[in-house]
Amino acid sequence: MGREATERPNYEILAFVTLQKERVLGGKQLTLLALDEEEQKTIVQDIAKAMKADVVKMKNGDYLVLRV
Repeated sequence: MGREATERPNYEILAFVTLQKERVLGGKQLTLLALDEEEQKTIVQDIAKAMKADVVKMKNGDYLVLRV
């Protein structure tokens, strides 16, 4: 079953980590630009551990740090 349009999502995006500066936009979440994939993974893991959050790798290679 899907969510009703009036319901708020039950998750919060805490951080967005990308390798492409064109994807760095505004918003409530922390948005970081990493230099390479190794740094990207390290940043995401450190943030997720500190915030006790989950990590999602998107198909385009970017990462989201989410709290459910």
